[in-house]
Amino acid sequence: MLSIEVCYALPDEQALIPVELPQGATLQQALDASGILKRYPQIDLERQKVGVFGKLKPLDTPLADHDRVEIYRPLIVDPKAARQRRVEKTRKEGSIEGRKWTNRDSR
Repeated sequence: MLSIEVCYALPDEQALIPVELPQGATLQQALDASGILKRYPQIDLERQKVGVFGKLKPLDTPLADHDRVEIYRPLIVDPKAARQRRVEKTRKEGSIEGRKWTNRDSR
């Protein structure tokens, strides 16, 4: 038997559900056995990605003992755009982060 954990995190709560599955079980079988899709009906596997220990995997991926199956929520903001906004805000506040250094800056 395989000991698997299925997890799903929301901003205000986290679900971590242990399941026991036979050898050769797939990621989809772990999701079904955990009951997480009934507990959180907003999960849409057509839109949301799943993986094992932070690495994206298809639903037919065979699992190994002690794997952690994760359901990922869609990103609200593009990480590159968010970083660019932070840099621009820091620059407006007077920081020289991200600017090219010149001899003038040392005065």
